[in-house]
Amino acid sequence: MSKKIKRIGVMTSGGDAPGMNAAIRSVARTCAFHNIECVGIYRGYEGMIEGDFTELTARNVKGIINKGGTILKSARSKEFRTADGRKKAYATLTANGIDGLVTIGGDGTFNGALIFNKEYGFPVMGIPGTIDNDIFGTSHTLGYDTALNTVVDCIDKIRDTASSHNRLFFVEVMGRDAGHIALNVGIGAGAEEILIPEEDLGLDRLLESLRRSKKSGKSSSIVVVAEGDKIGKTVFELKDYVEENMTEYEVRVSVLGHMQRGGPPSCFDRVLASRMGVKAVESLMEGQSNFMVGLVSDKIELTPLENAVKGKSEINKELIRVSDIMTT
Repeated sequence: MSKKIKRIGVMTSGGDAPGMNAAIRSVARTCAFHNIECVGIYRGYEGMIEGDFTELTARNVKGIINKGGTILKSARSKEFRTADGRKKAYATLTANGIDGLVTIGGDGTFNGALIFNKEYGFPVMGIPGTIDNDIFGTSHTLGYDTALNTVVDCIDKIRDTASSHNRLFFVEVMGRDAGHIALNVGIGAGAEEILIPEEDLGLDRLLESLRRSKKSGKSSSIVVVAEGDKIGKTVFELKDYVEENMTEYEVRVSVLGHMQRGGPPSCFDRVLASRMGVKAVESLMEGQSNFMVGLVSDKIELTPLENAVKGKSEINKELIRVSDIMTT
């Protein structure tokens, strides 16, 4: 029989994402509902090692559901990657009576939790928080929906300038290993072309597509580029290549960068975070461990952490086809 959970720690780690605060709030209030103590761990695994903790109650997490970022801060810990660092973390958690852990983050966060559980049998539950949506076992990660809306809003504004000056804009969005953001915002913002790591368009086909757009009467174009796209070494190299081969265009580059991570979470992300927090806490109470909470067919399901880390999120092939049709 599993030990009864009395005190749960919650932390955020890796890159921040809108919805993390909503998830912290959900974990704290679910703990309060079930008469379990909740402890916030500042600065991820680094704070876990140092004992940088704060008590979280149903009342002191008020007013954070609408805030971007994370009130618990986030950091990467070199020390936690060592056996000695994890030993210190375990000693600190047990000394503070913490007997369950909810980690909010991406694959790096989950890798740390997975190793920690294997070494010490410490109950852990993961909540996926990353705008890239590149975690296996969930259709949506926290922050992804908000990032899509943020990027579409930016591209709408860029298009105003592009059409006013007959310019071609390359807009680079986040997505080092996955093109989920680029593909969705490209369709949503009506981009003339979308470049993602999963599909190698090639320079010649890109030029052909842009020439076709120009011939059809378009005086300006938007090309959405995922940062992990393999056509050019950088988006600026793409710009130079197009300028050399299509002198009729003024070409500009806009790298949206970290603004994609900021801002208040969307309603979707707030609701998703609330659902995930409840599931994470109640799963720990039921004796479950080593799982990630995810959204599958609009139901909150558990995926083994190992599968979440080793699995690969798949790009939506139907959306690629839709994109091809829309850019005609």
